[in-house]
Amino acid sequence: MSDLPPTHPRQALYAAHEAEHRLLPVCDHYAGTEARMRKSLALQADMAQAAGRVLFDVTLDLEDGAELGNEAEQLALVCELLHGPNNLHQRVGVRVHAPCQEAFECDVDSLIAKAGAQLAFIMVPKLQDLAEARLALEVIEAARQRHGVTREIPVHGLIETHRALQQVHDIARLPGVESLSFGLMDFVSDHRGAIPASAMTVHGQFSHPLVVRAKLEIAAACHAAGVVPSHCVVTEFKDLRALGKAAERAAGELGYMRMWSIHPEQIPVIIEAFAPVTAEVDDAIEILEAAQAANWGPIAHHGVLHDRASYRLHWHVLERAWLTGQPLPGDIVGTWFG
Repeated sequence: MSDLPPTHPRQALYAAHEAEHRLLPVCDHYAGTEARMRKSLALQADMAQAAGRVLFDVTLDLEDGAELGNEAEQLALVCELLHGPNNLHQRVGVRVHAPCQEAFECDVDSLIAKAGAQLAFIMVPKLQDLAEARLALEVIEAARQRHGVTREIPVHGLIETHRALQQVHDIARLPGVESLSFGLMDFVSDHRGAIPASAMTVHGQFSHPLVVRAKLEIAAACHAAGVVPSHCVVTEFKDLRALGKAAERAAGELGYMRMWSIHPEQIPVIIEAFAPVTAEVDDAIEILEAAQAANWGPIAHHGVLHDRASYRLHWHVLERAWLTGQPLPGDIVGTWFG
């Protein structure tokens, strides 16, 4: 065994069906008006150039972000931007109308026909239940095949109803689902006043038991299915300190790997909150390099035993460091993230 060449951590630490687990930027930024869309795409390109990789996704909104009566114009604008010069890294998704609305199939067909190769993902809001989620995936897949788009188009879903929450484990396992998000405001409203409006606030959404339970259920379902749980918005977008605390709790306490942004100033705060601290990164590098030198057998590090179970944890620390733009040694970048 000692004569074997060094193996990439993903190959050494995971079974074949686990090795390609999904990695998504930790921030998903939503934009609905033309000015905000263009500003968001320019910011994404600028930050990617500075970091050497994309640090956040942009989701262009055909649903809540569009003015009533201007749906066709919004769709044309989104397709234009997907083909535009600022979509260099192909990390731009689109939120379509809900499957229960007539516009859903038109959105999907037009998007995939005009810009299917440029779409990073399609966000499907207001999923009512498993059957509707399955139907939405079938509509998207049929449009992809009809228009000859060779690459798969990942689907992100928004869980914000009682029935969808009850069936979230089954929804998360549907082929094609890449990420599930929690829809805070619709979920609270769906309780007919039984949950107070304060549960929508930056503080209340982490203290009301029904809201916290919903968040935990979604996160657990995503991790069990190998998809990415994405945390909901903080609407108090000017309170960046509160946003930072909320993002830290979403990542550190509730198990979320991604979070929505609705204002450009929220983006760096979310990225920082989801990033591991420098000491964690340093430990992960030392442990994984020693493990690789030992052909991934058990090692002792500072008097603590480590084996493949803890190696996987430290590998995820390095992945988060990479996703959040933290500096890593050149040999690590070239060997493991090149």
